[in-house]
Order: sequence, then C-alpha cells, then structure tokens
Amino acid sequence: MPRAANTKLKSVRAVDRAIEILQSFSVDKPSMSVVELQKKIRLSRPTLYRLLHTLMAKGLVRSDGEPQRFALDYGIAQLGHVWMSALDATAAAGPIISRLRDQTGETAYLNVLRGNLRTCVLEMTSLHELSITWSVGRSEHVCRGASGKAILAFMSEELATSIMRSLPKDTDRKHLIEDLAIVRKDGFALSRGELMVGALAIAAPCFDRSGGVVGSIAVAGPEARLDDDWIIRCTKLLVASASELSVALGHATPSRTGMRSGVPRRRQ
Repeated sequence: MPRAANTKLKSVRAVDRAIEILQSFSVDKPSMSVVELQKKIRLSRPTLYRLLHTLMAKGLVRSDGEPQRFALDYGIAQLGHVWMSALDATAAAGPIISRLRDQTGETAYLNVLRGNLRTCVLEMTSLHELSITWSVGRSEHVCRGASGKAILAFMSEELATSIMRSLPKDTDRKHLIEDLAIVRKDGFALSRGELMVGALAIAAPCFDRSGGVVGSIAVAGPEARLDDDWIIRCTKLLVASASELSVALGHATPSRTGMRSGVPRRRQ
C-alpha cells in the first residue's frame, strides 16, 4: 500500500478513537478514570493518554482530582449550542422564508454560520421559470456574497478578527473592509454578480438570544428582472423578516441594523 494512503488510514483511525472516547461519557458516567475508559474502548494507556491530551487541548475534555478523572469540557457545550441554534433557526425560519419568497417572487434562503463558512440550510425557490438557486448544504467563505457579508459585518470584533485571518488568497482585503462598513451602515448587504453572473442578492443578518449574529436571510434573482423599485420593496421585506426571525430566536433587544432609504449603491 502507498505510504500516503496508509497515513490517511491512520489519521481516520485516530479520529475514530477520539470520538469513541467522547461517546464513552454518559449521564450515568459523566466522569471516568483512565482505567474505566480503558475498559470501555480497549486502548493502550499511552495511546489513551495521547488522545486525551489532544482532546483537552481543544477544550473537549478536562481532568480533575487526584487520582485523575476525566469529563467532557466546555467545547462540547459550544458544539451543542451551535447544533441547537441551527435547528432552532431552521424550524423558526420555515414560514418566514416561505412568505418572503411569495412576497418578493424570488428565491429566499437561510444561511447559518459554521466556523468561517456560511451554509445554506433552508431554501424556497422562486416559481419563475428563470430563477436563481443556491441549494441546501452549499457553503461559501463568509467573506463572499451578500449572504456572507451580512453575517461578517455584524460579528463581534474578536470573531471578525479571527475570520479575517482566514480569508481566501484571492480576496481584496481593502475592498472587503469597505464593503463591510457599508453593510453595517445600511443594515443589509447587496451584491451583483459576485458569485453568479447575472444574479442579484440581498441579505440581512439574524441574531440569537445572546445578541450574536448566527446567520442571514437572503433573496436572490436574475438582475435583468429586478428594477430599483423591486430592490427597495424587497429590502424592506427582507430586513423585517430577518428581525422577525431574530425575535423568534430570542433576540429581544432593539435591532442592531438600520435601513437607509433609496437604492443601495454597490460596486458592480
């Protein structure tokens, strides 16, 4: 077997073992010693310690006491929060996205933040024969397109700084920073042909109960069919829909976005 293929198999096996460690904990057994973990997953002690050390470094496992006992750590809660927020957002957004599609006549969709990506988790496609579709499951870096910039512009400074360090190599950083400033001022993002030639997209951010941005609602259609009147009308509906979803997710504080009147100007 080629050396590269063999290395790949070893790395997958290590991940599998790490997952087994995490899955060993339960409500009945929230903490365990190394001996107890060994009985569950049948690993040598040196291997088990190496894996535990890696999981601890990532905040997924912690150790306490003497003799040492291990338990799940804050990183698991963070992952659970992300998973739950996506479920909550998708369930709450269904009727909102459907209504927005009917009101605007164009494709409406929900994006959620996943690391440095924004992923489409819900889409209601336009009934027009010629339409723009994004597709559920499709992801892009959060710096790209109206849907991503509507999220990136309203991130916390700490998270945004981290994201900016992961920009794709072809990103015009100065151009992006200028665009994000406009998005923050307008309260929504608009793009023309940025990811699809001939497509126009408008997106507004959604916030959760903690006030953090969790995603964006967007509407997209063929630019040739969408005039200035449609853009103004759609933007008002979109911002209202994003605010409605934010409230459904527990965001009770006043909206952090404000909408300027008139047709927003963007680079072509």
